[in-house]
Amino acid sequence: HRSRDQTLSELGEIFGAADNRKGNILIPAFSIGRTQEILYHLGRHYEEWGLHRFQVFLDSPRAIQASEVYWSYPHLYDEEATRLRQENGGMPLLPNLKLSRSTDDSLAINRIRSGAIVIAGSGMCNGGRIIHHLRRNLDREETQVLITGYQAYGSLGRKLVEGHDTVRIRGKHIPVRASVH
Repeated sequence: HRSRDQTLSELGEIFGAADNRKGNILIPAFSIGRTQEILYHLGRHYEEWGLHRFQVFLDSPRAIQASEVYWSYPHLYDEEATRLRQENGGMPLLPNLKLSRSTDDSLAINRIRSGAIVIAGSGMCNGGRIIHHLRRNLDREETQVLITGYQAYGSLGRKLVEGHDTVRIRGKHIPVRASVH
């Protein structure tokens, strides 16, 4: 694993390249913990990474519910989270965040061909709404996929990390032309 600073630097580079490539960024994430960490960093580096150029979607009803708990109960934070919140004057703002609660909201995201950052479950790409976004975007060279956690052997996420040329999603073989980070 790289250091946190190296990871954050790489993320900044990825968001810059995505804008140049005119593609979407897909982030499969676990609903509790990792999603909130990603949202935190997107808010904290909003200006630096030029995130105003994107529409950011949280496309997971469970992650939305968990995030609302995180946002609503700061008195339950541990020492580090409390310190970070105080240093930043609260949760960093992410003014272009859209919460996709319904299936229709999720399906509408798939019509966006450029400029979307989509955070969706599941973290290992074996279920959840991320499957639909991967099926629609993996064959596009301008797409970038950010893998943010451990990928178990045999999972779709692991196959992406290992660099498979094609993957099977819902019985269909999909060529992988997207960049996987």
